[in-house]
Amino acid sequence: MSEDSPTQQPAADTGRAGIILAGGRSTRFPTVDKALAPLNGQSLLHHVVGAVDPAVDELIVNCRRDQREVFAEELSAFRVRFVVDQIPDRGPLVGLRTALAETSSTYAAVLPCDMPSVPAAFLDFLFARARNRTGAVARFEGRIQPFPAVVHVRAAAAACREAEAAGSDRIEEFVSVLDPHTVPERVVRAHVDPEAFRNINTHDDLAAVRDA
Repeated sequence: MSEDSPTQQPAADTGRAGIILAGGRSTRFPTVDKALAPLNGQSLLHHVVGAVDPAVDELIVNCRRDQREVFAEELSAFRVRFVVDQIPDRGPLVGLRTALAETSSTYAAVLPCDMPSVPAAFLDFLFARARNRTGAVARFEGRIQPFPAVVHVRAAAAACREAEAAGSDRIEEFVSVLDPHTVPERVVRAHVDPEAFRNINTHDDLAAVRDA
């Protein structure tokens, strides 16, 4: 269910959405919502949204109802729609399906709120690779990376439903069902710094990025 702020309206559809998944409970960040953890003066969520914004025509943040107000304050500099899961805590696959249902764009870039180093230029590259396909993902460090991904919105919604019908709530199963184009690792490394794939899962991970 979409919950726009009074001063924010959905952008006109010109083909590209950016979906940020931020509804997790952040159990390994017990003192702060991970999305709001500070990195170089801005939250992780702010970094991710700021990176995605230049590559897309609309921004959608999937979150819990109790996160929405503080996220809106944090992202006041951006034109963002907030999409709240009707039933919280069912995992990122449900969050993705909820967000996909709220856009009429043809393709969407999908990232979690804890990947602050993905550049917009690499998302542009994935959008180009996804054209006329169900999507595009990267192979890195010998395996297919579920994020960042660019997906065909209708194909991705169908893949979410199929994965859920099979009893899975894993993003990896969704990617398998979607069967997107996989960019070879040598090509990935030619286009983006390996730091782009760093996830911030713990306070130690965050400290490592700060010290880098």
